[in-house]
Amino acid sequence: MKLIEAIEQHKRNFSHPFFSFEFFPPKTDQGFENLLPRVARLAQLKPLAISITWGAGGSTKERSMDLAGLTQKEYGLETLLHITCTNMVQGMVDDALREAKSRGIQNILALRGDPPRGKEEWMPVDPRFQHGVDLVSYIRSIPEFSAQFCIGVAAYPDGHPDKLVDEATELTYLKEKVDAGADFIVTQLFYDAEHFLGWVKRVRAKGITVPIIPGIMPIQTYSSFVRLIKLCGSSVPESVMEKMDSIKHDDQLVKDYGVQLAVETIQRITMDGSITGVHLSTLNLEKSVQRVLEVLQWTDANKPIHQHSQNRLIEEVKGDSARSISPSTAVDAARQGLSTLPKTDKEAGSGELNKADSWDDFPNGRFGDFKSPAFGVQDPWGNAVVITSEVLSDWGSPKSISDLTSLFLRHLQSEIATTPFSPGPLSEESQLILPHLEKLTKRGWWTVGSQPAVNGAKSEDIVLGWGPRGGYVFQKGFVEFFCGEKDVESIERKVEEKGGGWVHWFAGNWKGECRSNVPEHGKNAVTWGVFPGQEIVQTTIIERDSFLSWKEEAFSIWSTWASFHRPGSRERELLDRVRQEMWLVNVLHHDYQDHEALWRFIFED
Repeated sequence: MKLIEAIEQHKRNFSHPFFSFEFFPPKTDQGFENLLPRVARLAQLKPLAISITWGAGGSTKERSMDLAGLTQKEYGLETLLHITCTNMVQGMVDDALREAKSRGIQNILALRGDPPRGKEEWMPVDPRFQHGVDLVSYIRSIPEFSAQFCIGVAAYPDGHPDKLVDEATELTYLKEKVDAGADFIVTQLFYDAEHFLGWVKRVRAKGITVPIIPGIMPIQTYSSFVRLIKLCGSSVPESVMEKMDSIKHDDQLVKDYGVQLAVETIQRITMDGSITGVHLSTLNLEKSVQRVLEVLQWTDANKPIHQHSQNRLIEEVKGDSARSISPSTAVDAARQGLSTLPKTDKEAGSGELNKADSWDDFPNGRFGDFKSPAFGVQDPWGNAVVITSEVLSDWGSPKSISDLTSLFLRHLQSEIATTPFSPGPLSEESQLILPHLEKLTKRGWWTVGSQPAVNGAKSEDIVLGWGPRGGYVFQKGFVEFFCGEKDVESIERKVEEKGGGWVHWFAGNWKGECRSNVPEHGKNAVTWGVFPGQEIVQTTIIERDSFLSWKEEAFSIWSTWASFHRPGSRERELLDRVRQEMWLVNVLHHDYQDHEALWRFIFED
């Protein structure tokens, strides 16, 4: 069903506004696999539609199409597939639209798209697709597509992130997209309800009458919130900033307030009935959006969400031991429309069955569980640095290895705020091991990630703490850096001869080679917490798949950085050579009770 028809149907049958969910295609196969049961569970809340994002530059188009196909055809959920102009030519647009049609998808969100990695400014590869309006016009110009698709477009209540034009011009562009054939509008997320309502009045005064669906993203962490409002240029009420600042050291309070703020925002903007639904960005997480809807009473809060389908059966693996269900079985069950899986009496391998709760408590960063549907993403832009002329100026024009060593040292010494691998200043936590990081970097081992060993710090500790108050947190020390192949060989010998079973390591290069002493399926928990009334929460692991996923991204950053320098320049040749010759190394010491164990191992002869 087309979304505008579904909206009208909802108005006739329900007294409360509709809601939709947005998901992104996970980076890893396991994450993709484990997202499916999560989507199936959230589907039990009866969203009007599911939205599937399309990565910058079309980088996730295959996974996006696969996920959208599953939600539409196998789950029976009306699916809104994002398609962007970025890196798209006419043939590619045609292929994407025809494939969407073949999968039963009837709703498209037509976007200009974000710049692909390595480009500061958006540049079209096909002059026919320079703006979102071009994509809308093209779809409407082809009878095969025009009849098939209901088209949505984006709008920006706080102004476009590029900030290239004023609001009046933005509204003119929005009117052009609607006049070209757009059926509805989905907005960028915002945190100022009153500002949004004023913007809606100005949109309507422009003669735009199609449905406006506001984008709502419950706050998950303080750091992602700060990054988000900076990148979006969002208007945030002073009262919200004051509240966030007062609770920023208690992750659970931040998540709770994120739910509260989302509820209050939705109640305010839907109060007069002119806004008839909202679009909830999940970040592939589950609990916060579920809580928002339960507080709003837009779903039956007393009805367990994890229920079996009345018309489906699940195959049980029977025997003398407890039942076990593999990740592949989880996917099969989800594809059959089941909302959950039977509980096991003991741990039954890896996957959604065992990790769902801890995956959702505190979003996974780049060292989170690679099986998590949210692996590697803390906000819509991931963890990578956004390269601008400002940061390029800070980084200078490196022409030698010593120039690069100097750049990484300047970041450690707070002379510059970022590096291509660090989106912000050195954290207070890393300051605790600063002398060690400086010593490594002066050696020519450029550090890009680390954490100190922690043995039972209070969860409310302003530097080391996380999670709810009244608990204790633990960390194993690790450090990650780039170095040459000879250094990798030296590290490997040292681990074998002096590691004594206490040290695990990974090393990888851009060619795809990987060295490690971690067993193939080994997993190293490096961050965990113990909190009142909860099981142990394990938020961070280091293992082969997560390391390899990050390794691919890390070496692509060298390519991105090089692309900002002209071909044949000394800077570009240096950065390309570094990408080809250096290795990314991660060294972990398991003795978290000895704060200096990792560093003694690394520096002692």
